[in-house]
Amino acid sequence: MKIQFLGAAGTVTGSKTLIESKGIRILIDCGLFQGNKEMRQHNWEPLPVLPSTIDFVLLTHGHLDHCGWLPLLVKQGFEGKIFCTSPTKAISRLILMDSAKIQEEEAEKANQEHYSKHIPAEPLYTVKQAEEVVPFFRVINVDTVFDLDAEISACYFSAGHILGACSIELTIEGKKLVFSGDIGRDNDDLMYAPEKPKTADYVFLESTYGDKLHPDNDPREELKQHINEAFEKGGNVVIPSFAVERAQAIMYLIWQLKKAGEIPDMPYIIDTPMGIKVIDIFEDNKEWHKLKLEDCREMCAIFSMITEYEDTIAAIYDDQPKVVIAASGMITGGRVLSYLERYIIRPETTVIIVGFQAEGTRGRKLLDGEKEIKMYGKYYPVAAKIVEIEGLSAHGDQDDLLNWLSQLDEKPKTVFLVHGETEALVALRDKIETRYDVNCEIPYQGQIVEIN
Repeated sequence: MKIQFLGAAGTVTGSKTLIESKGIRILIDCGLFQGNKEMRQHNWEPLPVLPSTIDFVLLTHGHLDHCGWLPLLVKQGFEGKIFCTSPTKAISRLILMDSAKIQEEEAEKANQEHYSKHIPAEPLYTVKQAEEVVPFFRVINVDTVFDLDAEISACYFSAGHILGACSIELTIEGKKLVFSGDIGRDNDDLMYAPEKPKTADYVFLESTYGDKLHPDNDPREELKQHINEAFEKGGNVVIPSFAVERAQAIMYLIWQLKKAGEIPDMPYIIDTPMGIKVIDIFEDNKEWHKLKLEDCREMCAIFSMITEYEDTIAAIYDDQPKVVIAASGMITGGRVLSYLERYIIRPETTVIIVGFQAEGTRGRKLLDGEKEIKMYGKYYPVAAKIVEIEGLSAHGDQDDLLNWLSQLDEKPKTVFLVHGETEALVALRDKIETRYDVNCEIPYQGQIVEIN
């Protein structure tokens, strides 16, 4: 059996792990690389194996860095099956359509304004190509073993994190390989705690926060403080947010604050069409989260929900204080850029960062104190107040990741650490080796590991 790390090796994006056994090829996740130009360039490169030779894709969840390369996989010849949970199918479809639409719009804008060196600039994939992925999805139930082949079976179990997110137990050549996917937090406001694996010969563990502990701060109190301060200055609050789970978690906290009378009466806007559609998925999948249906509807009632871009423009040019939640979470694209083009140059503006920011993204640059930010080929001076609320991440921290391994009945032969940056990977490796006395390895991009 061969395992090849085609993404999320030494970085947090582009998740792809290829397993080859007795002529069968299985891809765990099929995500986009995000971040700086060098990282994004990987998205244009072919896989080291022909997509037509891959038999199955097993998705852990529907975030772009785990499903966003599927249109290219299909375009380049994949004809197999894509297994996932029902919420993951719904979310992946939204994510892929949104990603394709943004890429088409940005290519068109680059061609109109001539800021791309590519003539013409082209999208990585189109909306039509994203739509062509959907027929390949096959929905499976959690905690149910299903066969991929006469000698290969798989089972999904809940990982928390977002709706539909799961870890995967793959039984192949008599060995159990467990892929964590992205692991949620044990004390999340909306999502249930992740389930822990009981047996594994080999573990492939995400390491996003492998070197960090989430603070004991109260995100609700921090959010209240920043909103009230911006209102008193007559400024706007812009919250770049991932459309899935994070946007809904922030909506939940704002609703709680508003209901308690702790933040002012002013417009509260959610401007992410995909995030709005995800609310419907929340309502359709009540068993996956803690939010009651009536609470979900009451929460939504306090927000102005923008879907049309004309309404986005109207909101941007309405200078009264407001709070806007807009995608994307790492400020790599989407409608949040339109708000920041107008507001980031104003000192009365507050930009609240609420999730992990990969290297090279605008979000990371803002957190690192960049004085200028480039959007659509132009540089904008950063005069806005940039703050971070760390307690809102949907990823487990170092303690959560260590605890996730705590119920294994026997030590695995190896734990492979993926989906993390160097410092996080090294710190988590040291902690795992110390606590569990188990072999722990950090694979590099493209590395092939043989399992006998």
